[in-house]
Amino acid sequence: MRRLGLVPLVLLAAPARAGDFDPASLDLAALIECRADLPAYNGFALWLASEPGAVEKLSWKEVASGNPFLSQYQLPAPVHVFGLETATIVFTATGPMAVLDGIAAPDLARQLGVPATVSTPDKFLGERVVAESTDESGDVNLSTRVTLNVSTVDTHPGRTLAGCSYVIDVK
Repeated sequence: MRRLGLVPLVLLAAPARAGDFDPASLDLAALIECRADLPAYNGFALWLASEPGAVEKLSWKEVASGNPFLSQYQLPAPVHVFGLETATIVFTATGPMAVLDGIAAPDLARQLGVPATVSTPDKFLGERVVAESTDESGDVNLSTRVTLNVSTVDTHPGRTLAGCSYVIDVK
């Protein structure tokens, strides 16, 4: 069952349309590592959320994440990100994250230059701004923010989540 919560409503204001995305063009590693731009992510996210059979077209398998805020997928082949590989990814409301084994969140954050916001034995959360802008057009302000995130979550003990957050805010 595909969850529309994967695509926040603010993405609907983005200039991308679901029909603009070609699944053959998917560079999942670029999306996870924040090497893709916001329109590229929006096109993919809208397609994934609205295209019937999108997950099957990618040969992904949706699996229970145990976390209502994460949609989790098993990939048909590992994706190489941040010098590591994983066959499991999750989507937050704002972007994709790799689920990584074999590296502690503080260590990966240090390697990626991601400062910690929270760093305790039970929880790690770090974020580095990759791109940020505000465009004003008449009465509308469009703010975009792309961040690289590293975290831990209780539902994935012993694993590190790392990926990109793509946010558009229309005011």
